[in-house]
Amino acid sequence: QVQLVESGGGLAQAGGSLSLSCAASGRTFSGYTMGWFRQAPGKEREFVAGISWNGGLISYADSVKGRFTISRDNTKNTAYLQMNSLKPEDTAVYYCASSHIWSTIPTFYNFWGQGTRVTVSS
Repeated sequence: QVQLVESGGGLAQAGGSLSLSCAASGRTFSGYTMGWFRQAPGKEREFVAGISWNGGLISYADSVKGRFTISRDNTKNTAYLQMNSLKPEDTAVYYCASSHIWSTIPTFYNFWGQGTRVTVSS
């Protein structure tokens, strides 16, 4: 079992930045792929970014490429999502999740945080 807790959401203006953190506890954090997903009102949950257990593989959704950066610190059992040049369409609840395998598909992620809300005003 892995417990995940996101933090760092809030309100930002378009063009601004926010930094999200995902603190993990329970089973060995370093063995898991970590992913960030988001869900806007009335929309399905979508992949935002993923990072493999050692950081060797990183993937981004096209909509955030060049603006968001995913990272992890296995010594702190924490994953991060740095969000720059925010747009109103980035408004959503952001979730971190862990997976035993490398994937961008939500159904392959076993454990999920409770989510943190990000609101970007125009």
